[in-house]
Amino acid sequence: MTSVLFVHNNLPGQYLRLIERLQELDGFSLAGIGTVRARGISGLKMKKYSISSDGIADVHPFARRFDLESRRAEAVLYAAVAARDEGFVPDVIFGHPGWGEVLPLREVFPRARLYCYSEYFYRSDNDFRFDHQAVRFGLPNRVGLEMKNAATLISLVASTAGIAPTEWQRSLFPAEFQAKIKVIHDGIDTAKIRRNGAAELRLDNGRTLTSRDEVITYVARNLEPYRGYHILMRALPKILSARPQAQVVIIGGDRTSYGAPPPDGRRWKEIYLDEVADQLPMDRVHFLGRVSYEDYLNALSISSAHVYLTYPFVLSWSMLEAMASECVVIGSSTAPVEEVIEDRRNGLLVQFGDPKQLAETAIEVLSKPKSFQKLRKAARQTVVDRFDFETRSWPQFQALLSQE
Repeated sequence: MTSVLFVHNNLPGQYLRLIERLQELDGFSLAGIGTVRARGISGLKMKKYSISSDGIADVHPFARRFDLESRRAEAVLYAAVAARDEGFVPDVIFGHPGWGEVLPLREVFPRARLYCYSEYFYRSDNDFRFDHQAVRFGLPNRVGLEMKNAATLISLVASTAGIAPTEWQRSLFPAEFQAKIKVIHDGIDTAKIRRNGAAELRLDNGRTLTSRDEVITYVARNLEPYRGYHILMRALPKILSARPQAQVVIIGGDRTSYGAPPPDGRRWKEIYLDEVADQLPMDRVHFLGRVSYEDYLNALSISSAHVYLTYPFVLSWSMLEAMASECVVIGSSTAPVEEVIEDRRNGLLVQFGDPKQLAETAIEVLSKPKSFQKLRKAARQTVVDRFDFETRSWPQFQALLSQE
């Protein structure tokens, strides 16, 4: 029996498909550690923890993140010791180091093989200097950003190996660590995620959209500059003027996931909507907020053109899932999008900061849908060939699990 522990503040996080696969097999005992807000996964025994941020304002700004990570590490330490005292001693640990949760694990379970999810190494060139159209940050902000890497580096030193989902994400880490990091994507369930010609998406106004409609889709965890929300909004007036039947479906929350929040206490969503609202037919722009997974997949299935823009940052599942759904993805020519999309073969690439080029490309896709059928098929095939969980990711995870 191989015992496997998963540690992630929002468990299952990136480990969803791996946990589900292991649950189907004999010979594995599984457990997890996550916060009290983690949704968990049916059948997985979990230890949940909470932390307090009281007093964090008294800590130097550069150290506040590490202070929170240290508090989280302490809470995980107690959860891990409790699991150990109940008899659960893992042979393998998969953990995300980005919140400090991996810091105590080597001490509690010294013999376990520890695999750190090496998702991102902060660099100011990617985060603060890339987008000149958004908020500018000074030198202290850039120094503070680089210091976010502390817990990740400490955890990587203690790990057996790191796991990065793309080659580019691995390349961000210091050269002396890259040989320790394996590239294994979380995996896409391409059997489940595929285009459904009968899909429908019901809007709040009572209208139902199908694949017979002209639908521009955009998906992000939250509507913010890191994922090019401002560029999309600036492109919409030209697109909707040229395509009077087009509908826009925007899925995502209105908080801040990445980068700094707006300086004036407002939300990015309203800031960039207000900028162009008087130029838009708002009855054709639909903000759905966060939706069910079913509605999300239906939106991809009815999409005529799917916009995916990003700073050089972590690659979203949504882009790969859109490609698996045979969407015509209009992506930004940024890393790691360019690692997946080849312009005019399996998707379309535009400059991140160019709303005019985005608009012209979207108009082309909407006006010539039959011209992109081959591209749609190639998009799905790319994901099947390179990112399918069962045929690509799972064999690599099996190799890690079988090592002694």
